[in-house]
Amino acid sequence: MSARHRRADYLPNANTTMLLEEIINPDAVLCNAHARSKKHCLEILSELLVHSNSDIAADEIFESLIERERLGCTGLDMGVAFPHCRVDGLKQSVAALIRLSEAVDFDAANGEPVDLVFGLMVPLNLEDCHYADIKMITSLLGDAGLRGRLRSASTSSELYDSLLHAGSLSAPDQLAKPKGN
Repeated sequence: MSARHRRADYLPNANTTMLLEEIINPDAVLCNAHARSKKHCLEILSELLVHSNSDIAADEIFESLIERERLGCTGLDMGVAFPHCRVDGLKQSVAALIRLSEAVDFDAANGEPVDLVFGLMVPLNLEDCHYADIKMITSLLGDAGLRGRLRSASTSSELYDSLLHAGSLSAPDQLAKPKGN
């Protein structure tokens, strides 16, 4: 399966086949961004997330991301962070990706600084397809080959292409089984 992952691959019995490229567009990807801190990184991410959603204010998203971080750090292992938040009035998931020129402290449990930041906005009332988006993204970010290709990108266009052409990735077993099994 290519990186053009379908929600159906992560969600049993789903009849929606949203591709990864439908939740992230090229203008929501930024390569070689300069962030002074985690907070500054979240500010940049907020701007990217609302770029194609003019009805939503970047300040609103920034505050939602900060509030989510207060619940627990979204820094994952291997220099990756996955800040995400719920947004009232949003109909579908919207994503953004940043590769930082220099890693920043993201308060990750392992203390490792972060240089890859994948942000996600989901609707306030989550449905199965939104949970599938989250699972798809965490699976993608867990792929060492993809992380290497993302870190090798030198332009935003290359970063976007690397994400969409990530290669093969299998859905985790628990996602492939129908509920109740």
